[in-house]
Amino acid sequence: MTNTDIKPQPDSGSTARPDSGSAARSIRATTSLSQQRSSLADPQTQLATLNQLDLPDGNFGKAIAQHGWNRLTPSAIEIFQINVGKLCNMACRHCHVDAGPDRTRENMDRDTIDACLRALDQTEAHTVDITGGAPELNPHFRYLVEECVQRGKHVIDRCNLTVLLLPGRQDLPQWLGDRGVEVVCSLPHYRQRNTDAQRGDGTFEQSIEALRRLNAAGYGQGNPQRQLTLMSNPVGAFLSSGQAKLEQEWKVGLQRNHEVTFDRLITLNNMPISRYLEWLERSGNLQQYMELLVNAFNPGTIAGLMCRNTISISWDGRLFDCDFNQMLDLEVQPVDGQRPNIRDFDLQRLAQRQIVTGRHCFGCTAGAGSSCGGAIA
Repeated sequence: MTNTDIKPQPDSGSTARPDSGSAARSIRATTSLSQQRSSLADPQTQLATLNQLDLPDGNFGKAIAQHGWNRLTPSAIEIFQINVGKLCNMACRHCHVDAGPDRTRENMDRDTIDACLRALDQTEAHTVDITGGAPELNPHFRYLVEECVQRGKHVIDRCNLTVLLLPGRQDLPQWLGDRGVEVVCSLPHYRQRNTDAQRGDGTFEQSIEALRRLNAAGYGQGNPQRQLTLMSNPVGAFLSSGQAKLEQEWKVGLQRNHEVTFDRLITLNNMPISRYLEWLERSGNLQQYMELLVNAFNPGTIAGLMCRNTISISWDGRLFDCDFNQMLDLEVQPVDGQRPNIRDFDLQRLAQRQIVTGRHCFGCTAGAGSSCGGAIA
């Protein structure tokens, strides 16, 4: 099923409306929970759905306390993750952001981006992780990238690949490469059937075309200034497989069948929230999947959890311990009775907080662990 009605805001003066050609159409596998008016569009309903499950060992706080972590606290901020909005040209079945073409309101404005940059200057963070939605659809995306590069930061663009085929975005492979931006691309599988099942018919074909354009711009050739990373989520109710083994399998499969190369593969467990939670519930897999996450708890992942060295900023400037908490509306713990915001960023106060956790956190500690940087243990 395709959607050709998306009207993302223009970037660099271009009109980014997909045309009727197959290479530019916006693809979706479903519609957002918000558009469906689903009860699960409400983060509180998602949390209640997880908490009502019969899971005897399903208390995350107790699980980590058994291994000496009575309080999960942050370390120094190394990664500044900025979610610039929920607007996307796709609506994938596993999306924990519930992003889609209809999410036009949730888009970070220039003032909030400038507040992010002022806050960034207060930290020693070495990486700025720009995500969405499709972050490239934010009208201030290039400005944000330029400002971060000028500050000497390693910049990551979390890209769905198909957005690179849209009018006004087709120059991005070269533009990003010229600035040394790492492109982290979501691709469920190196086979067409599995990718299209999760992301919509035709997605795989467009993704391969986008990867070829990235290769042509020098990405995926071993150049650390043009690093191409693929990110894979399981297509189903199971954990990610071994990251290193899969990387070799993917490299052989994509090069042999499509003449596409990339630098590294990272794997993420699907988080039991938003549209993936809706799929688990609808398919009758929710109880089984949550039991799988709880039973696969790996204490070796705790120290490396991304919530400890990352601060996550939402499109409206609110602060969260991680991207998943952001989607569940679980803001960072109040300090001195105040809820921190990017506009009144205080690094010392943030360092005193305790990280907010819940049952969804078992998704990050199951098996080899899962973070925005891939496996942990």
